Amino acid sequence: METLKKAELCFPQLFNTSCKKHKRPQSESMIIYTLLSSISLLTVSLNLLVIISISHFRQLHTPTNLLLLSLAVSDFLVGLIVMPFQILLLEPCWFLGDLVCVLYHLITFITVCASVVNMLLISVDRYVAICDPLRYSAKITAKTVRICVLLCWIYSVFYSCLFLPDNLKQPGKYNSCYGECVISVNVALDIVFGFLIPISSIIILYMRVFVVAVSQARSMRSHIAAVKLQRSKTVTVKKSELKAARTLGVVVAVFLMCYCPSYCVSFSGYDIVMGSSVNLFIFFLVYFNSCLNPVIYAFFYPWFRKCVRLLLTLHILLPNSCEVNVL
Repeated sequence: METLKKAELCFPQLFNTSCKKHKRPQSESMIIYTLLSSISLLTVSLNLLVIISISHFRQLHTPTNLLLLSLAVSDFLVGLIVMPFQILLLEPCWFLGDLVCVLYHLITFITVCASVVNMLLISVDRYVAICDPLRYSAKITAKTVRICVLLCWIYSVFYSCLFLPDNLKQPGKYNSCYGECVISVNVALDIVFGFLIPISSIIILYMRVFVVAVSQARSMRSHIAAVKLQRSKTVTVKKSELKAARTLGVVVAVFLMCYCPSYCVSFSGYDIVMGSSVNLFIFFLVYFNSCLNPVIYAFFYPWFRKCVRLLLTLHILLPNSCEVNVL
């Protein structure tokens, strides 16, 4: 009987302080591990293609694509680091120590925060491009975007460290037994600064973009408006800008659908049990967004499909391949 009890503990040698094992059925565990591992591998591969494409081909070095590059980096880190460790958290016991537990959650918060801020920057970029096209090239330059991206990542690191102060000072402080990976976060702070403010800003900006884009689309279809545009030197929203706004609108919409459930549960005050089906589904949705973004690019952007063909056929290794026309 004593041997059986010891076998049910994460650390049998620590009989009084060790956490107990609560294993899932083997068939359920295999399905979850296979699914998450596949999504992790797919997320890393697809976002790596985006990163290489935008970094290598000079035609893609535009302000909007630099924002997509930053978003792809955060998605790549989710697939490379966050998802594999999340698979480990599905196990009943955590064997990597308290410090690694805190560092894992820190990286998770940094990447999630960076994704949210990148989405906000993308929304601002589209807002200026659609609503103020005359001054877009002057306001949104490559140098400006690089500075914004740098500030985005600095802010994400700073915010995440402020978000986990007690956990960083004393790793394992909130564990009730050995073998747990538990952290304490300021839920109110996260909901306000990590969800309500940035998400509200994204929605407001894209509502404005949508209204202006619809208005411009109607003007383009109007013969009278077309004649006026030909006689006038006034620059209006280009068709390519409308298409980019529509594509990035899909990216933002998918982002909101993936991220909102987790914050809605936090906002409702519902207590989720770690490792439960609800917990697993919410984390799966958030992380799956990192895999969906490159799929959206492949579906809407011809340049991405062309870059993938050049990468897979190793044309990227040829001299001056960075000058290839991919648009």
